Amino acid sequence: MDLIQGLMIITTIHFLAAAAPGPDFVLVSQQTLTHGKKTGLLCSIGITLGLSIHLIYSALGLAAVIANSSSALWAIKIIGGCYLLYLGYKGITSKKSSHEAVQIVSVKNSPLKSIGIGFLCNALNPKAPIYFVSLFTLVLSPDLPLSHLLIYGVWIMAIQFIWFSSVVFLLSRPAVNKKFQDMGHWVDRVTGVAMVALGLKVITTKLN
Repeated sequence: MDLIQGLMIITTIHFLAAAAPGPDFVLVSQQTLTHGKKTGLLCSIGITLGLSIHLIYSALGLAAVIANSSSALWAIKIIGGCYLLYLGYKGITSKKSSHEAVQIVSVKNSPLKSIGIGFLCNALNPKAPIYFVSLFTLVLSPDLPLSHLLIYGVWIMAIQFIWFSSVVFLLSRPAVNKKFQDMGHWVDRVTGVAMVALGLKVITTKLN
């Protein structure tokens, strides 16, 4: 398979995977609506960087090992699910704050923390190993040049960032954001419930 054909396959599959509702989408939406566009973009960067972890171990062939190891899958599943439950708990227990309190929260939510939240949300996704095994099986071959592998990886990360940046900009538009600005803590609570549901689903659903 040549490079262009491989890129076309990856673009189609990964765009659909990125656009599908999941922990990353819920997290980016919540961060954007409650903290603004900058925080949403930083969170998107973190998610993209988290994706690099999956790309690296997939390129090294570790994804196949993890996908066939019940103990490794179980550990990743529990850690990832518990992290989603933690994010959900933080959202559900949020309280209505005054304007001054919101400003303090925004200051505490530093750029590094925003990136870190997105990074962990994606890096701890327990379904990623199987997904990347499936994806790379379609385009990789033993004689694939290293340059092609690097291009595939960078392109997948670009698709991820482009999609979530688009979500951030959409939710940051005044016409859209105005509908949410008075909801405040209710946005956190609704997305928190979604996070808890996703976390429980991750922990209880079989991956094979």
